[in-house]
Amino acid sequence: MVRVAAVQLAPTVGDLAGNLAAARAAISGALEAGADLVVLPELTTSGYVFESQEEARALGIPRDSPVFAEWAELVSARPGALAVVGFAESGEDDLLYNSAAIVGAGGVLGVYRKVHLWDQEKLYFTPGSAAPLVIDTPQGRLGLMICFDLEFPEWTRLAALAGAEILVVPTNWPLFPRPEGERVAEVQIGMATARINKMAVVCADRTGVERGVPWSGGTTIIGADGWVIDSVGEGTGVAWGDIDPADSRDKTLAGLAHAFGDRRTDLYGGVVQEQPRS
Repeated sequence: MVRVAAVQLAPTVGDLAGNLAAARAAISGALEAGADLVVLPELTTSGYVFESQEEARALGIPRDSPVFAEWAELVSARPGALAVVGFAESGEDDLLYNSAAIVGAGGVLGVYRKVHLWDQEKLYFTPGSAAPLVIDTPQGRLGLMICFDLEFPEWTRLAALAGAEILVVPTNWPLFPRPEGERVAEVQIGMATARINKMAVVCADRTGVERGVPWSGGTTIIGADGWVIDSVGEGTGVAWGDIDPADSRDKTLAGLAHAFGDRRTDLYGGVVQEQPRS
């Protein structure tokens, strides 16, 4: 079993030092409480609501930043533990990316650059150009994508087909109106993603209000059956869940029903094309 901690924070845009301190404290606290996998939100290090390209670029950090070594040292205290953290990445190509890193005791195991940029993110970031990151780790085969990526079923299916057993999703979900008693819409998307792929999904969201933008506080851990294991709700906090990666390996839905085996790929050619209206 993998003990997962999805941490809901309230980063402050522009406060790089303060955000890094909060990330260190969150990782350390979750590990001390027994987490094997700690997931922090999208753009944990920088905050989200930028006022200019100059501000966004000033908050970027490169992949060889000492902060990753600090996080690696933290997770080394618990054998096999991992931390996943969203950050604004200063690329080696002098471009800025909305990225997330998987960090183990030996350092960075992989970095994913967000492909589907949401709204005004397009003003500050360059979209990634690689498939969802899916790698073998001590905590199972992890898939990694960021926020809006989750809303494209083609993208999450790619991760599932690549063998992801736990799909990790750092997010910043802006608050939108919803009927009373309903879950955050993106959480419902996560539940559907888990259920149709038989793949656990871990979403670490942010909370608070940043430059007038309120956030959903949708941090949620979802099992491979599509049901919520734990969530945070309003305010900072931690969602906890025990996930067995083996639950994501068997794609059988019923005796003769199989999530992957019953696909009709011979008929899906139009899924990447907008079809003309008749």
